[in-house]
Amino acid sequence: MWKRGWIAGLTSAALLSAAPAFAGEVDENLPDYERVSGISGNLGSQGSDTLNNLMTLWAEEFQDFYPNVSVEIEGAGSGTAPVALAEGTANFGPMSRDMRSSEIEDFEDAHGYEPTKVRVAIDTIAVFVNRDNPIDGLTMEQVDGMFSETQRCGGDDITRWGDVGLDGAWSNRDIILYSRNAVSGTYGFFRENALCDGDFKDAINEQPGSASVVQGVSESLNGIGYSGIGYKTSGVKAIALGDDEDNLYEPNAENAVSGDYPLSRFLYVYVNKDPNGELPPIEREFLRLVLSKEGQEVVRRDGFIPMPAEAAEREKERLGL
Repeated sequence: MWKRGWIAGLTSAALLSAAPAFAGEVDENLPDYERVSGISGNLGSQGSDTLNNLMTLWAEEFQDFYPNVSVEIEGAGSGTAPVALAEGTANFGPMSRDMRSSEIEDFEDAHGYEPTKVRVAIDTIAVFVNRDNPIDGLTMEQVDGMFSETQRCGGDDITRWGDVGLDGAWSNRDIILYSRNAVSGTYGFFRENALCDGDFKDAINEQPGSASVVQGVSESLNGIGYSGIGYKTSGVKAIALGDDEDNLYEPNAENAVSGDYPLSRFLYVYVNKDPNGELPPIEREFLRLVLSKEGQEVVRRDGFIPMPAEAAEREKERLGL
């Protein structure tokens, strides 16, 4: 069966107790970022498409403080981040999933220690349908039945909108599936948490980016796809999900942090930090900005869920910031 409360299982009691206070807004207890002297040079980021726009906005904010810094960002998918970090071609490896053990081992072989994972935001993976689709919610078994060939979550194979209760002209409409491609961390997260590690159907339309998934659904009346909530547009709607038809939850901040919404996750930025040393000043200050009030305001503005102050402070302590 599918795994409920993914975020709740990884958060501390302090994070959960902070949830009602921040409820998707920026925590007032986060510190303001204060500029320091002597920061210049180049930064490179390679990894998650989900985080691509967020990294770009953080870079712009960082360059407002430090005009002599140049930042280059590539967002082909989370799978590109571990290699870039291991080979030293990027300072940051944004990922929408945890590194796999094999990726950590490759990095450790190159550097003698593991990469450092930094939690930077909270995301909900939304299931989007066309804005003219009358459906408001699905159970996770129904989602699995639509997207999976194997139905490991216990449901039935679903191919038409009438199979999930739509009637009239909708009853015989074929469901058109949109998905990320295998290099994407979102693809892996959805496969693990929505398909119970099952296999996708051959009929899915794999897309190179999150925005492409949403665009495909917006242009297809019968379409359904998944992507980070930050990519929502006026052409689609994000439906409620849950374990049964009487307990469906919207993909919002409260439901993400409480664990009621089943497809919630942290977003990460991985860095190469020697456990016996400090981060280079330019990397240190970028992460200080990300975990500050200004940095988390960027998170909110980009449609994701900001980190509570206590959780952000914990990340800074681990980094020695």
